Amino acid sequence: RLLQRKQFVIDVLHPGRANVSKVEVREKLAKMYKSEKDAISVFGFKTAFGGGKSTGFGLIYDSADIAKKFEPKFRLIRMGFGEKGTVGRKQRKERKNRAKKVRGVKKAKVSTKK
Repeated sequence: RLLQRKQFVIDVLHPGRANVSKVEVREKLAKMYKSEKDAISVFGFKTAFGGGKSTGFGLIYDSADIAKKFEPKFRLIRMGFGEKGTVGRKQRKERKNRAKKVRGVKKAKVSTKK
């Protein structure tokens, strides 16, 4: 298996509730598949019209380390494994404009400099 994971579409029945939290779904899946909670990623849930049923997508990796290796950074941040970079808009724009002034190999030096 190339990405060392199982992937599946998941249907969650939740009558009387608006929807189910992803943390709750991950805990239930970890118990069902005898896996660790950190190795499971669920996303893309759509609630059916009228509520009571949601459909989403799930991935169960062989271990949490492999999940951290293959999962996109934004999903890891949602799961609580990293923090979002908070570089200001003005700082990003200034760095971009400094990089526009130089060409070639020197551009990398300008963009990495703080």
